[in-house]
Amino acid sequence: MNIRSLTRGDGVVIGAAVLLFIASFFDLYSIDGIPDSYDLPSLWGSGPVVLGVVLAGIIGAVLIVVSRGLPQPPKVAGLDLGQFGVAFAVFAVWSALGNVFDPAGGYDNVGNDSSGPSAGTGLVLALIATLILAAAAVATPVVAALQAPLVPAPRPPAPQPYGAQPPGGYGYPGAPQPQYGGQPPFDGGQAPYSGQPPQPQAPQPAQAQQPAPPAGDFSPFWFAVPVPRPLFAEDGSPTPIAELAPGTWYLAVEQNGPALVAQTQDGRRGVLRDTSGIQRG
Repeated sequence: MNIRSLTRGDGVVIGAAVLLFIASFFDLYSIDGIPDSYDLPSLWGSGPVVLGVVLAGIIGAVLIVVSRGLPQPPKVAGLDLGQFGVAFAVFAVWSALGNVFDPAGGYDNVGNDSSGPSAGTGLVLALIATLILAAAAVATPVVAALQAPLVPAPRPPAPQPYGAQPPGGYGYPGAPQPQYGGQPPFDGGQAPYSGQPPQPQAPQPAQAQQPAPPAGDFSPFWFAVPVPRPLFAEDGSPTPIAELAPGTWYLAVEQNGPALVAQTQDGRRGVLRDTSGIQRG
């Protein structure tokens, strides 16, 4: 699971789930006139509240976050885990609203006395938490502010021109990449330090200099995506073979028109059709 693929909306979902868990330890009922020493049950003292509000909301949050963190979330009955999580979150709101309106579950309607306990602090906090959770789960796919990465991608040490490789360790952005078919370039023609001052070099004749590579040549470079992007097979298949996650660096190995042929960390190659907003390393 890649935590850098989580969005701000997922962060709101996680915070709401934590608030819901804390609320479950507060009072289920609120009764006027009882002494302070009277011990009222928490939300864990009611089976319908635990199953329909607390566990439904927490399970929904877990499904939403896990589906966002996996490259290819599994599907159940044709629906991915995130859709199941949204359904659980909405159900938790509905259940919390019903328990707030009738915390006694019909017991206060027995006989002629319609008075009964009102919603306690735990139920009120649970309703607020589930409302926030469901709102974030539903709004994240359509609100751009919630789609921003929760953990921004680390920036490279210095901006590099298109196609250049900054210094660094091999296998990561900034890695020195060996040039095809030869040794790395020799700058200035100076020999390694051997205790003697460098000797001046005679100017090279123009005909002996290596020709500059054409401007249109492509050089591999590292990049990161701002939001999760699908990676398609090179044969043009419409089914994605992987999902590129924000915060992870990938290697662009070829240019395919406006698209890029990218290589994932596990060696898979595919076509990134949407290259808008990518961050080059």
